[in-house]
Amino acid sequence: MRLDKYLKVSRIIKRRTIAKEIADQDRVQINGRPAKSSTQVAIGDEVEILFGNKKMRIRVEDLRDTTKKKEAEGMYSILSEEFIEG
Repeated sequence: MRLDKYLKVSRIIKRRTIAKEIADQDRVQINGRPAKSSTQVAIGDEVEILFGNKKMRIRVEDLRDTTKKKEAEGMYSILSEEFIEG
């Protein structure tokens, strides 16, 4: 599954266009490597996302094409979340 679609379906990011922009600005890494919006995501991958003043690391637990809000939380587990002062 494409990274931008995964971020939207899992509801980490609300819109796919925003997920695409963030990934294409080199603000996402998969397993320590920079990732573009078209990069494929697999179960077990660790994804690090930089949102403005927040850095979030998650592990991909499930891949689905569509989900309900309750199911979306089961698609990933949060490994770390930190706020960056700047």
